[in-house]
Formats: sequence, structure tokens, C-alpha cells
Amino acid sequence: MVNIKDSLFKEYDLRGIVGDEITGDVSYKIGLGYGSYVQEKGYTRVVVGFDNRLSSKYLTDKLISGLLDSGINVINIGLVTTPMLYFAKYKLGLDTGIMVTASHNPKEYNGYKVSFDSIGNAYGEKIRNLRDYIKREDFLSGKGILTNYDIKEEYLNEIKKSIDIKRRLKVVVDSGNGTASVIVKDVFNMFDIDIEYLYCESDGNFPNHHPDPSKEENMKELKRKVFELGYDLGVAFDGDADRVGFVDNLGNYYSADYYLALLSTYMKDKLDRLLFDVKCSKMLIDSCNDNSIEPCIYKTGASYTNKEMKEGDYTLGGEYSGHIFFRDKWPGFDDGIYASLRLIEMLSNTEEKLSDLISKYNHYENEYVEYPIDITKKDIIVNRVLDYVKDKDYNYLDIDGVRIEFNDGFALIRGSNTQPILTLRFEANTKVRLDEIKIEFMDLIDSIVDSI
Repeated sequence: MVNIKDSLFKEYDLRGIVGDEITGDVSYKIGLGYGSYVQEKGYTRVVVGFDNRLSSKYLTDKLISGLLDSGINVINIGLVTTPMLYFAKYKLGLDTGIMVTASHNPKEYNGYKVSFDSIGNAYGEKIRNLRDYIKREDFLSGKGILTNYDIKEEYLNEIKKSIDIKRRLKVVVDSGNGTASVIVKDVFNMFDIDIEYLYCESDGNFPNHHPDPSKEENMKELKRKVFELGYDLGVAFDGDADRVGFVDNLGNYYSADYYLALLSTYMKDKLDRLLFDVKCSKMLIDSCNDNSIEPCIYKTGASYTNKEMKEGDYTLGGEYSGHIFFRDKWPGFDDGIYASLRLIEMLSNTEEKLSDLISKYNHYENEYVEYPIDITKKDIIVNRVLDYVKDKDYNYLDIDGVRIEFNDGFALIRGSNTQPILTLRFEANTKVRLDEIKIEFMDLIDSIVDSI
């Protein structure tokens, strides 16, 4: 049997470089192992889909071969966005699914988002348990049945019945040549919207820009195009279309916490609580307080947010990175294309410009820092920061790293779950105060790193 590297198994999924960590033989073994694993849990069927990466079709064919050889039945929905796979699971009443995708990673990567219970995608210990099971190589053997299933029309109908646009808007849509390209025109053509499509041709080389709307540098062309055309807004999606990013009518880029502020304000009569991750701005807390909505801060990671959304029965939630979850008139999974339409729907119910709506929220200066570290020392550093914060008697949250709350801003120190870095966010109501907070904690981290 081929050896599978431990490095393939990340916190939220399986992901690695094709030809090194992921090969056809590796994909077959993952299929054989996953199929055996879920059959031992009592499952008999699994739905499989793949994104538009150059390696995805080949890896999926190998994966399906392994699944079938384990004896599990496979429902192949083909080339789809990750949200379309989530919808297929919902529609078919299945907990089990595998999406072959590396999301927004560079083109040489690929991976697998796996699920095997009602909560959704596996994460953390569940990923590690699957890893240990596969490495034991005690697999089942059988002859599963392969069925091809086209989920497209049902998915489009689900979106159409959920969205009600009151007035015609002008929107620029940027798919970054990612997987959104295979469905986005079909979606937007159902509605009375003036659309300018930008990089909406499927191309796994991602020739124009990296498909990650959480990074402003990837939104340059969208910003320029919206401003140049004088359109109402621009929206963009990541590589597998489960995240959204947006720019306003003036071509200004905003992080997804502003999206949550806008939608929670619009939906305030339906909401008593809003779920969001520790990276989000104090602006969002202020907005919640102004609208009598309880702000509920949770750990970063779409799998964690998805779990908490369901278990906590939230109506709306999301992450700074652009994962947005609705559970009012939508089945609850994160879908960047659907989330963009909810923003358009909101705007169609007002005559105000998006820039004017955003200007009503409090503004904070902010800075994001990626601090390279020895990954084995991540927890030591975070724990020593926590000791410092306790000694200072600062107000803090330690649900995911340490978030230190001040009246005029915050500092966040957390270890990345996917890279050998600390992810740091600093925020304050003035640039001077921002620098004070940043210097305090950067100096602290430097001293801790020097001492270990």
C-alpha cells in the first residue's frame, strides 16, 4: 500500500501538493479508507463532487475507485462548487460526502473536504481519527454501485425560491476563474440584475488572480471595474465558491465582518443573536449592540462555525474570511454565490447606496500580521500571552487563541490551524492607539520567542 503523509491531514480537511502529498494512489487509498470507515459507522452511500482544478477529475476518479472497492455506494455529482455538494447532501438526506477541492490554495494543491455525521465537514479530532484509521489499513472489501446525479436544476430552484429582488441593480461578478464559473451565470440569469462578468470562465490555472476574496490584492480588478462602470457593488468568490467578498459602489473593499453588520442590521427583527469568529472587528460588536442583537464570538474555522450554527440554533452567522451561514430561508450551509444574492436582495429594498450604509458603522484602524514561528511552539507562545494578560487583569476571550478586549479596540493572538504562523489582529479607534496596542503585544511575543 502507498504511504500517506501525516502532513496531508489538516485541521479542517485533507490538503496537499499534487504529485507529492497527493497522487492517484493516495486518492484511491483515501477512498478505500473513507468508505470502510463510514460503513463501520452504518452508512451505505456517499456523495462525491470535485472542483475545477486541473487535477480534480483524475483524483476524483481514483477516489471513487477506492470507495467502490470498499463496498460503499457512490453518488457522483461531478464538477460542482462545494456548496452544491452541501446542497446535494441536504437534498438526498445524507451525512456522508467528499468534495475534492483545495479551496483557494494555489493551483498545484488539491484536497478533500470530508463529512461523516450530521454536523457537517469533519475537523480537528475527527480528521485525526480518520487519519489513524486509514494508516491502520484494515479496510473492507466489496463492490459498491456508482450512480451519476445532476444536482444543478434542484440547486438553482432552491436559490430562486429564496431570493426576492425588489429593484434592478448593477453588479460586477468576479469568479477568479474558479469553480463558481461553472454555475454563476446560470444563477444570476434567473434574476433581474445588470451583470458585468469578470473572470467567469472556468480555468484551473487561475490566470488572472488568486481566487481568494479575503485578500484585498485579489480584488483590484473588481474594485476598478465597479468604480469605472459606476455600478452598485461588486462580489467575488473563492476557488470552490463557499466564500464571498464584496466592494461597494465606490470600489472600496470591505472584509466580511462588514457584510455581517449589513445583513444583521437588515435582518434585526428576525435576530436575537449573531455568531461570528474572533477575527471580526469591534465594529460588528458595536453594530449588534446598537440593534439589540447579542454578539456571540466563536473560534475561527468554517467547520466550527457550521457546527455552532446548528447546535446553537442561530439564524445568521459567519467568519471574517467570508464564510456566511443563513438558516432562515436557506438550508444553513455556507455558499458564496447565495450570500452575494442576499446582499443584493438587501440593497434592492433600499434606495441608499452601499457606501452610505457602510458609513453608518463605527470605523476602527486595524492591522493584520502573520508572525512566522516554529509550529511546535505555538501553544507555548499563546499560553504565555494568556499568562501576561491575566497578570495585567485585561478583559479577554480564550476560545481561540487570546483576544484582548479594550474599550477602544482589541488585540488577537492565535496560532494558525493551517500554517506555521501566529495570526495577529490589532484594532483601535485611532492610529496612535493602534500602534500602542500593536507595540505592546509584538514586543511581548518577540520576548517570548527569544526566551524559548
